[in-house]
Amino acid sequence: MPHFTIEYSANLDGRLDIGAVCEVVRKAAVETGIFPLGGIRVRAVRCEHYAIADSRQDYGFLDMVLRIGEGRDLPTRKTAGEHVFQALSRHLDPVFAASKFALSFDMQINDKDTSWKRNNIHDALKVEATHG
Repeated sequence: MPHFTIEYSANLDGRLDIGAVCEVVRKAAVETGIFPLGGIRVRAVRCEHYAIADSRQDYGFLDMVLRIGEGRDLPTRKTAGEHVFQALSRHLDPVFAASKFALSFDMQINDKDTSWKRNNIHDALKVEATHG
């Protein structure tokens, strides 16, 4: 953890480089200093079918959910969330300027008793850091 899932309206194709969006979010998550590098995941899901407000086809959206493990206090979570949101929001300024657009971001805490994980990326990063 952390795992970011981005859902976005298909009408953003051509107006937005979603790969660049994923990288902005990944980089901002690293910059917070509170997430283990080997656990960061950013994925994007294009929503082909959607309805927004009064159904005008030029409205767009990007909704991001961050799932994290337990153990971080509220001030830490808020500071990290604000940092990620501001980085993403700045990156999306041109979309806001050119169209009607909605951006949302929510953070959720996974219950450790009902969350299973298997990940050998952490170990690989430790070995790489030690041996170059």
